Amino acid sequence: MDFRFTDEQTMLGDSLARTLERGGDAAAVFELGTGAALLPEEAGGFGGTGPDVLMVFRTLGCAAAVTPLLDSVVLGAGILAAAGEGALAEAASTGGARIAVALDEPGQRYDGTVATRADRGHLTGEKAVVHGAEDASHLIVLATDGLHLVEAGAEGLAIRSYALIDGARAAEVTLKETPARRLGDAALLDRPMAAAILALCADALGVMETAVALTTDYLKTRKQFGRAIGSFQAIQHRMADLLTEVEQARSAVWNLAGHLDAPDRDRHVAATKSLVGRVALQVAEETIQLHGGIGMTEEYELAPLVRRLLAADARFGDSDHHLERFIVLGAA
Repeated sequence: MDFRFTDEQTMLGDSLARTLERGGDAAAVFELGTGAALLPEEAGGFGGTGPDVLMVFRTLGCAAAVTPLLDSVVLGAGILAAAGEGALAEAASTGGARIAVALDEPGQRYDGTVATRADRGHLTGEKAVVHGAEDASHLIVLATDGLHLVEAGAEGLAIRSYALIDGARAAEVTLKETPARRLGDAALLDRPMAAAILALCADALGVMETAVALTTDYLKTRKQFGRAIGSFQAIQHRMADLLTEVEQARSAVWNLAGHLDAPDRDRHVAATKSLVGRVALQVAEETIQLHGGIGMTEEYELAPLVRRLLAADARFGDSDHHLERFIVLGAA
């Protein structure tokens, strides 16, 4: 597989990186056309391929940037495009609409159990950890009979928001006979969810690369017994092992990007999420230990990177869940 971006993808990635270095916010990111790069032409975009998603989210991860691109565009607009809601999908890709996707429910752990019910155009139920719900113009809600579109401010809709450990915000959502419009069956989730997991893994890859680079610089400057601790053989061996693991994660993410629209996509999704989740936890633990005491301080720049890696493993199914899923898919 060719692990290279096209010239157009590279140019967009470089522009995005420079914008983030200058402190660009979500609006600046959308102005670059980044959202449109995550959707195909039929949905109002100009990309949407696996490498497009990889390039954008690896760049965001390297900068530890918090944006609504994953939830509102890759997942939300992706579902809308699959449902034939092209106008709203295009609005989401430009930042003109914000989409939150409410899938999980309280007490659920990756098992996909859904209790939210639809009755004559109204939804009743509870949704948990809905990313970006407080700023959303629309919510896509998974109910027992499929996916439904709910407008923000609809009657019976209650949102209680809070901060997550990775710097993003989510909410608990309650629906009590809330008006909704059915989009279609839950199968509309298949490709957008695969792309969202690719985006999450690419983001984690970028975070890992930044965390390892930060650790390498620290090992070159921190001295003990008159020498930089990075010169000690035991430390070098640990860093070599860490770099090997990150390289495996990079290969897995590229492999998933190349199989995003392949017939055996689900198996590649499970394999990649399992491996990236495991490596993310290893990078989080090792970089803290290699930093010593300073790695435990909240103010040090490693802290938000570690929190982001911990969140990446847990979201959309952790490493163990996807390992089990890979085994089942392989046996099928």
